[in-house]
Amino acid sequence: MTSLNRRKFLVYGSATLGTSLLLKACGNSPSGTPAASDSSATTGSSAATGDKIKVAGIYTVPIEQQWVSRIHKALETAKERGDIEYVYSENVTNTDYERVMRQYAEAGNQLIVGEVFAVEKAARDVAKSYPNVAFLMGSSGKPDGSNFSVFDNYIHEPAYLTGMIAGGMTKSKTIGLVGGYPIPEVNRLMHAFMAGAKEIQPDTKFLVTFIGSWFDPPKAKEAAFAQISKGADVMYAERFGVSDAAKEKGVLAIGNVIDTQQDYPDTVVASAIWHMEPTIDKAIEAVRSGNFKAEDYGVYSYMKHKGSSLSPLGTFETKVPADLQAKVQQRQEEILAGKFTVKVDDTEPKSTT
Repeated sequence: MTSLNRRKFLVYGSATLGTSLLLKACGNSPSGTPAASDSSATTGSSAATGDKIKVAGIYTVPIEQQWVSRIHKALETAKERGDIEYVYSENVTNTDYERVMRQYAEAGNQLIVGEVFAVEKAARDVAKSYPNVAFLMGSSGKPDGSNFSVFDNYIHEPAYLTGMIAGGMTKSKTIGLVGGYPIPEVNRLMHAFMAGAKEIQPDTKFLVTFIGSWFDPPKAKEAAFAQISKGADVMYAERFGVSDAAKEKGVLAIGNVIDTQQDYPDTVVASAIWHMEPTIDKAIEAVRSGNFKAEDYGVYSYMKHKGSSLSPLGTFETKVPADLQAKVQQRQEEILAGKFTVKVDDTEPKSTT
């Protein structure tokens, strides 16, 4: 299973985030002592029209972190619509993850959402213990049993488009990429980005660095400084901290997962945006109708499902050459029409310079 390496990476990465369990609730958070099993939490019976689905989120990092922030945003949107009741825990350590899953299941939550890359086996065992609870988990593995569905952020298509922009904007023909860990979800985005850049500038060289953390802006910033010192004039900001370095050194940056241009109006040219709403809405509807089953929800991150997109150029609207914008627009239309396929390459990317 490809999740083996990822599990190892995240065991070390998440441990640095601390051992505190922060419970945030729209209603009641689960207490330290599990409550009696709640038979109303079931995927086998449909909720009455208008009933709110009880949903819990379990995150190993702060909700401000790019990846988790998109899941949290989608769930908050569903909550604001009145579709769900939503509670969540952030900064949950890997060693505590199974306990929190069980606690939320015992508390009567009908849908539990999270990311289990570091605790795949334990999480799947929990799901088997609660067959009437729906689990939707970020994972590099496959769906499991009757109620363990998986997802990942397949935003390689807009990543390719941002690569095209980077390839057209670099003057040194050297682009830097700073990522967290060389695991599938990061690797595929970097490969797609590099392929897009090479479409526009075939002789582009790449500097690739992984910082060994999901949330360490100072470390990412230092890695970016090192790449800029080697000639990179466009930076792929897979992690927070990279755009700060680019801003300080007067080079450009490409964003990932969220659009940070408003914070870096003269630095971030464009971003590949992840929209988790289609995935979350699909799961909520499945629980409500009593039809939730173990499935791979990854496809709902594709552009055709509006699960990802290329951000507007905004402050760079007049700075990106018109002919380059036209090429990007054409590729985007071809992707949406199914006429152009961005390759999914999960292998570890390497520097080419």
